Amino acid sequence: MLNWEKILVSPSTEILRALEIIDSGAKQIGIVVDDNRRLLGTITDGDIRRGLLKGKTLNDPIESVMNPFPIVASIYDSKDNILQLMKFKALRAIPVLDEDGSVIQVETLEELMQPEKRDNIVVLMAGGLGSRLRPLTDDCPKPLLKVGERPVLETILMNFIEYGFYRFYISVNYKAEMIRDYFGDGSRWGVQISYIEENKRLGTAGALSLLPLRPTKPFFVINGDLLTKINFEQLLDFHNSYQSIGTMCVREFSQQVPYGVALLDRQKLIGIEEKPIQKYFVNAGIYLLDPTTLNYIPNNEFYDMPTLFDGLIKRNLYTTAFPIREYWLDIGRLSDFERANMEFAEVFG
Repeated sequence: MLNWEKILVSPSTEILRALEIIDSGAKQIGIVVDDNRRLLGTITDGDIRRGLLKGKTLNDPIESVMNPFPIVASIYDSKDNILQLMKFKALRAIPVLDEDGSVIQVETLEELMQPEKRDNIVVLMAGGLGSRLRPLTDDCPKPLLKVGERPVLETILMNFIEYGFYRFYISVNYKAEMIRDYFGDGSRWGVQISYIEENKRLGTAGALSLLPLRPTKPFFVINGDLLTKINFEQLLDFHNSYQSIGTMCVREFSQQVPYGVALLDRQKLIGIEEKPIQKYFVNAGIYLLDPTTLNYIPNNEFYDMPTLFDGLIKRNLYTTAFPIREYWLDIGRLSDFERANMEFAEVFG
């Protein structure tokens, strides 16, 4: 990580010294500030070269060659916005200013491109039989069916890795040895993978009772047969901002009634709505849970996520729904599997 304070320089610093600071910082930039760290400008190797071509010497102060109107970011800008600005302006580093114009941080493109490491546990549910996908699942568990060039569960894993998550549990039952053989301990992807062994089918929540260690932070649970481009960082921020005990991701589902619908006020006909479209939010199979939810899951018994959430709601515990607007597809049927293979390159390529 860049120690940005080392690249702060005063306007009277000689150009030769500024070059040494720029080179030692390995970011090709110096931040010119006054005694109160208010930004005065920036200095790069290019600025210095242009100054030398105009007759400046290495003993001149850098204020004579600095850029007095650099592109900056505000303390209120999100990291995503700063990253997009830097990409658009082709910048490798950018000073971040507070309300007084003082430098409080220097963001670099290299560091913003690296995902923040996140300790939250991710549980991948991969124990299902995949009955609706037979005969494809007769010899291969559904999470190992290839969509595109890799198994669907590997795509899920890589999506989480993209956002900095590295601690995974895979819940296995049907053809568990095949899943273990493929994913191993996770070192192939630079992550940690452990396994929850279901000796009997426990459902999407019951398997959580077998976690060997109780999570200390909110943890993810996701069905192992989903393809999605959901932003897991935004989901975590959403969950934490509402201090929710459990967040269920939901997906809008539309269904058109094939008939004209009679609108009634008791026995009186008050209108006809021709083939209306009804919209619902349906469970998307992705959850974020507070560790305390484990208190409400029976040990080693079949228990599904909808049952868990229903119990949390009845106890008046605060739960939330996170609408998915990104790509999402449940590979539960052969037609879904075929569609996933057709769309994979466009969405995940």
